[in-house]
Amino acid sequence: MAAPTPTPRKFLGLLSLPERNFVADALRTETVGGILLLAAAIAALLWANTPLASSYQAVSDFHLGPAALGLDLSIQHWAADGLLAIFFFVAGIELKRELVAGDLRDPKAAALPVIAAVCGMAAPALTYVLVSSLGGGSLAGWAVPTATDIAFALGVLAVIGTSLPSAIRAFLLTLAVVDDLFAILIIAFFFTSSLNFAALGGALAGLLVFWLLLRKGVRGWYVYVPLALVIWGLMYNSGVHATIAGVAMGLMLRCTRREGEEHSPGEHIEHLVRPVSAGFAVPMFALFSAGVSVSGDALHAVFTRPETLGVILGLVVGKTFGIFGGTWLAARFTKAELNEDLAWPDVLAVSALAGIGFTVSLLIGELAFAGDPEMTDEIKAAVLLGSLTAALLACVLLKLRVRKYQALCAAEDLDEDQDGIPDVYEKDNPDYHLRMAEIHEKKAAEHRRMAEVASASRAEGDSPA
Repeated sequence: MAAPTPTPRKFLGLLSLPERNFVADALRTETVGGILLLAAAIAALLWANTPLASSYQAVSDFHLGPAALGLDLSIQHWAADGLLAIFFFVAGIELKRELVAGDLRDPKAAALPVIAAVCGMAAPALTYVLVSSLGGGSLAGWAVPTATDIAFALGVLAVIGTSLPSAIRAFLLTLAVVDDLFAILIIAFFFTSSLNFAALGGALAGLLVFWLLLRKGVRGWYVYVPLALVIWGLMYNSGVHATIAGVAMGLMLRCTRREGEEHSPGEHIEHLVRPVSAGFAVPMFALFSAGVSVSGDALHAVFTRPETLGVILGLVVGKTFGIFGGTWLAARFTKAELNEDLAWPDVLAVSALAGIGFTVSLLIGELAFAGDPEMTDEIKAAVLLGSLTAALLACVLLKLRVRKYQALCAAEDLDEDQDGIPDVYEKDNPDYHLRMAEIHEKKAAEHRRMAEVASASRAEGDSPA
């Protein structure tokens, strides 16, 4: 007997129930964080463009911290180097989970989103290099438009009231995870100018202790939080960007479940820390990084300087066509069929949404032009304008298909037998069909009774007085 022909893999097809639940839980927090992020960015712009602008600069530049430990930092630096370490800690856990328990554990399933993410980073970088080179500008900001801000993107979706099917949301999340990985590598390799080997050795020793404690099953926040602060401080003083410490610790957590565990330690800690990251750390970074001047002269500079124009075009054009083109090519050569409920315009809309590159783009912009405050502010303004343009473009494309998305989401969430599991995941469960048969039999009996009542009422009405 001939072997059965394997069913082609569906791109953006229905997720497994555990993966769907994880994605929904993670993105629920990120959506709230995205709204707070939008609010913080707007607050920063208002604060920096009113008569209170001098106070914004004074607060941002206010220094505090132990100078003897090399940690006498401004509020802005504490937000960028300290609070964002929490964000990258969560990113490290997400990456670890994707590699061992999520879509990235299967090379065949991972190929398409990874290729899409790589193209979605390469195309913006090339766009920046091309525009900046033609205009005679600096190439230092090539990495600025390469990042995607998942929280900001979800905040935009929440504001416009558009809900995406779980497969599209998972694809966007996977893109962001791979995006974060490459952003981490870029920060580590391209923005480390000098090293303090003593401090770096101390940080690595601290990470080793962190790893050993995890392997020994030692529990207690009072053990890990002080150790994490020491590792962060040593990493900061080493010359390597301090956020790398957060990533490293996140990658060390176990993200696979053992027998009897409802959640792995990594999932549990991520569940606890993600609200702090999305609800406090990232919005505070936005508050002290997004406050740039939006005067006529500043906007003119943004649209005339090759560096800033390269950032805007990289986010809007490079991201969109990089992700869409990479996805289309990967799907064609891997023979992955697109889910029949969706179409390529949906992929284009998500690709445009990925052009929102707020948090990490602002961070890389600060690192790339650290010695030039004026250029740093203009790059930040370019990131804001590019992200806003990408958001508006994505909103238009998504709104064109909003009824389709609403129908798909309703079908995914339908739980007619009310057992807590969406019906779409129970089509192969005999018990589900028996429950549905019982439900429909009760409905049929009720309709027969109502038909008899209606017939009797009509007969009484037709009878002579």
